[in-house]
Amino acid sequence: MRVSSLLVSAASLVVLAGCHSTANLVTDPVIVDTPPPIEEAEVASVTLTPPVAKREPETIEQVGRTRVDPYHWMKDDNWQQVMQDPTVLRADIREYLEAENAYTKSKLEDPLESLKDELFQEMRGRIKEDDSSLPSVHGPYAYLTRYRTGGEYPIIARKAAADIYDADAEDEILLDGDAMGEGKAYFAFNDVEHSPNHKLIAYAVDEQGSEFYTIKFKNLETGEDLPDTIEKTYGSLVWGANSDRVFWIERNDEGRPSAVHMYVLGEEGSTEIYREQDPGFFLSLSESQSGDYIFIGAGSHTTSEVHYFASDETTPDLKTVAARETDIEYSVEHWGDEFVISTNADDSVDFKIVTAPTNAPQRENWTDLVPHRAGTLVLGMDVLKDHLIRLERHEGLPRIIVRERASGAEETIAFEEEAYALGTSVGYEYDTTQMRISYSSPSTPSQTFDYDLATKERILRKEQEVPSGHDASDYIVKRVMAPARDGETVPVTILYHKDTPIDGSAPMLLYGYGSYGVTISAGFRTTPLALANRGMVYAIVHPRGSMAKGYQWYLDGKLEKKVNTFNDYVDAGHHLIEAGYSSRGKVVGMGGSAGGLLMGAVANQDPEMFAGIIAAVPFVDVINTMSDDTLPLTPPEWPEWGNPLTSAEDYDTMMAYSPYDQTSGLNYPAMLITGGLSDPRVTYWEPSKWAAKLRYEAPNAGPYFLRINMEAGHGGASGRFEGLKETALEFAFALASVGKAGETDFSED
Repeated sequence: MRVSSLLVSAASLVVLAGCHSTANLVTDPVIVDTPPPIEEAEVASVTLTPPVAKREPETIEQVGRTRVDPYHWMKDDNWQQVMQDPTVLRADIREYLEAENAYTKSKLEDPLESLKDELFQEMRGRIKEDDSSLPSVHGPYAYLTRYRTGGEYPIIARKAAADIYDADAEDEILLDGDAMGEGKAYFAFNDVEHSPNHKLIAYAVDEQGSEFYTIKFKNLETGEDLPDTIEKTYGSLVWGANSDRVFWIERNDEGRPSAVHMYVLGEEGSTEIYREQDPGFFLSLSESQSGDYIFIGAGSHTTSEVHYFASDETTPDLKTVAARETDIEYSVEHWGDEFVISTNADDSVDFKIVTAPTNAPQRENWTDLVPHRAGTLVLGMDVLKDHLIRLERHEGLPRIIVRERASGAEETIAFEEEAYALGTSVGYEYDTTQMRISYSSPSTPSQTFDYDLATKERILRKEQEVPSGHDASDYIVKRVMAPARDGETVPVTILYHKDTPIDGSAPMLLYGYGSYGVTISAGFRTTPLALANRGMVYAIVHPRGSMAKGYQWYLDGKLEKKVNTFNDYVDAGHHLIEAGYSSRGKVVGMGGSAGGLLMGAVANQDPEMFAGIIAAVPFVDVINTMSDDTLPLTPPEWPEWGNPLTSAEDYDTMMAYSPYDQTSGLNYPAMLITGGLSDPRVTYWEPSKWAAKLRYEAPNAGPYFLRINMEAGHGGASGRFEGLKETALEFAFALASVGKAGETDFSED
């Protein structure tokens, strides 16, 4: 039996025993009056023991299976309204969540306050507070995003194109995020787009964390905020070529991007131009690099369909590139008199690139330009007038390939470190030979180069500053291949300080995700340095379910093969322990959203490998979530996880690994479990139900700390420093879990 303790001070010991890319459950409890807020002086008296959630068993039958959910009551019947207005949350649910937050504050946050503040100040010291993006030229202006010292939110600005690299040239502030977000508990931009004639700007803002964005407009010539407002949008928008209208995506009551509308400035209402009938397909909007076309993408995780129309059309006449076919994916760009298309058609598992005439782009007219090469994954592509740029992953590492249109000649741009991240950007212009390349590694701060595709000249324009100082030679970066139980090898990226002994004595934070094909890049992040400098090894596992080793690597970690993701993570942990990077009981697992599912699954598979688990907005109530087709992400995610409403086989597969359903009396480590009240992706009741069930099934393990942000959604707190405070708490918890929090540690009795 594990009994965890938290040293509140040198003289006081208090024993603590504990009584979902992107995925996102009867008897009604008695509604009670909203409790009064808990005063600071009351916290100690009301939080000596963990909250005990009432159990109201709900029996659910489907596909010939029966399950009982004792905490179904935590899902408010009014949840859709709660996402947009948290004040309408049912009183008994609010009372329980506030009790959990009070308990976590008194037993975790307050005792770790000093360490959390130390970590926060250290991590903040590595951020250049008045940082700025490199300006990007569009016609007469160069547009940029910057921050002011102490500012939480971005400033959108521009300067004369001729002054693009003149650091002394004054810029014009278009949108001041700090002023706009002042006094708000939550504030976030989504799309921010200036009009083609540079006279107007349209921007989408969310002031709740629910991801329901409002689109607003500003006259850049007068500085006037226009009265035009579009509510309940998905946050995506594209200007028409004539600068008098925008195209935007509706977010329906289920939280899904369901239709594309056209809004003409100064007119009443919008005109619907496309509505998706399949709830499993989400919509996207984009403009071609040439500016000539607007694309409407409709897609599930495995199937695509793209519609297009000329950007100067006032009454859009939608045409389809290629009709949707199950499991055929494609994306489109415009290149002269052709469309260039990246696709997995014709069994091109790792994708190929084809072309088709703009006046007849259907699949029968596709011609291979870059044939499929098994093991070389096409990650993305950009087009300029005379060049095609593609980003690939080959043998686990990214590389950039530049193809000259006239000759077909190709040039490869790669780097030499064991693990690194690459990115490309082509800005706003089409008829240009200029592109940008970004490069970083876990130990090397980001570098941004201007690259001339004609002359091959590469100029370093920006190197990420670390104000408090950084010496890359102080850190060691490794990329290892861990053997999996079925004979595969799993890539792992490792960062540690050069003075950390690799003899099993060091603790390790083991991060993982492994879903939707998302691959965590091996780029530079300042926050893990705080752990590395305290003797922790920081490792990222790239399990099946990501695309670290190609698209097949993703296919082998979904649906009936999902267990491979969990096995890969555990096997990688075992390998790193055997190699001396850490030891059993000294590992802290960390993952968020679908990575939170990974944390729940591996905690059930090998709980004693871990000293602690950080599960951020975790997708852990898999069966219930994937059985609720009213939730925003459920129908679109059936191709990723399966459909337990129609398939007994899918139901059984999910039930076998669903952390909430498989929680039992195991010797679980300490856990920090977080969520957001307005989160539309992983709803607040998933982490809440899981924490309650952990306490009930394994009361002598843990402890379990649940923290629900009552004013935010999936991404946590808004603002760069408020979000950093959440990271500081997570890292303080990790250090306490492995005995590196000074006088405030979790320890074995």
